[in-house]
Amino acid sequence: MQYNDPRHFSPGAGLVGSGLPGDRSARMAARQAFAGLKLIFMDVLQDADEVDWLRAQVRAAEEPVDLWLLRAPVLATLAAATPAQRERRQHLRRGLDTVFPDIDPVSAFGNF
Repeated sequence: MQYNDPRHFSPGAGLVGSGLPGDRSARMAARQAFAGLKLIFMDVLQDADEVDWLRAQVRAAEEPVDLWLLRAPVLATLAAATPAQRERRQHLRRGLDTVFPDIDPVSAFGNF
């Protein structure tokens, strides 16, 4: 019977599913955050007119960066000044902040 060296089971060994339990938890948390952001995108687009292409792009998104690239067209569909549209824009921005917390430029207004 042949035994493998323990070093072949280290996180860097390239084995699928290997790694520390914290690594798996981090991947799960990132996936849940992505799924939550995708739901927010779909929610803010649900009553918008003529955005079938945009909805299809959101559904097809596989990575958080895909949604990041779609933020401008989605925000453009929510450009009306109605209270409902303003609330949807805020909801989308809060969702983006949860997945991309360090993307906003540094502002003097936030540094107290």
